[in-house]
Amino acid sequence: MSQMRLNQLTGRWVTIVAERASRPTDFAPRDRSVEAESDRPCPFCPGNEEATPAALETVDDDGSWQIRVVPNLYPAFEGDDGFVVRNLGPVHVMAEASGIHEVFVFTPRHDASLDSLDDRSAAALMQALRRRFTEHARTEHVRYTQFIVNHGREAGASLAHPHGQLLGLPFVPGEIIEEERAFARFAGGCVLCTTVEAELAADERVVIANDDVVVLCPYWSGSPFELLIVPRRHELHLQDADDDTLERVGIALRDATAHLNAALGDVAYNVGFHTAPHQHAGEYHWHVHIWPNLSTQAGFERGTGVLINIVPPEDAAATLRAVAAHQH
Repeated sequence: MSQMRLNQLTGRWVTIVAERASRPTDFAPRDRSVEAESDRPCPFCPGNEEATPAALETVDDDGSWQIRVVPNLYPAFEGDDGFVVRNLGPVHVMAEASGIHEVFVFTPRHDASLDSLDDRSAAALMQALRRRFTEHARTEHVRYTQFIVNHGREAGASLAHPHGQLLGLPFVPGEIIEEERAFARFAGGCVLCTTVEAELAADERVVIANDDVVVLCPYWSGSPFELLIVPRRHELHLQDADDDTLERVGIALRDATAHLNAALGDVAYNVGFHTAPHQHAGEYHWHVHIWPNLSTQAGFERGTGVLINIVPPEDAAATLRAVAAHQH
């Protein structure tokens, strides 16, 4: 029988339809043929640095860069005007899309991905993120910073070279506002600290667990093989995390994507870092989402906002734990 499960982070219901469950082999790997690019050199590969604006930050190792952060050539958010709402009529409301839009190239290797990073590179990625988040937090008109990775054309990647995007926004997105409200109304303390303890006790949906971080398929997963990475140390902002926590989260992100690839093939996925808005001082706990692109939203999902997940998170976690056991 299908189940309705409440997403404690958003207050929305999701539907788990176990009877329609698909096996890992039923999901097709991403189509790499669509990523064939033009004859122009990849702007993110070493030697082509002149193809991008001057780097905002570079992480070097023995004279060669390992991480480059550059302004996006086609920014969705740009300028320092702040968030000023204008009414153009009875129903037409607009504001300038001011803010920051950066490209975060986290490896010099064109054929790499998150799952191929070594421990040192995974830690360096997270430490560079902390510096960028700290810089954004100092910018007066930026209220929230979102870091994303789109892996594969189906997930929205416009270039094959592995990279992420940092967006400093002049407003707090609705998804984060919903999470803020969820943290505020949860009576048992921190909803994610409580979730981690409950999931460790249940031992059904945990994929990776150590003293610093837990990776799980959340009880309220709205899509197949959805993953949630939660640092054990309670901090509002990513930039509040210490070096050990950042290193362990980076390694967990690497391992989680490696487990997905081992179980499902090289599927497309999205990674989203959720952290408290820069001026937020209430309850929150920063975390990371991974959403494999394995299903398409149909009319019901779009019309109601209620997601249908055909792979129960318990089954997804068991599959990922099994491949993890074979990898070690």
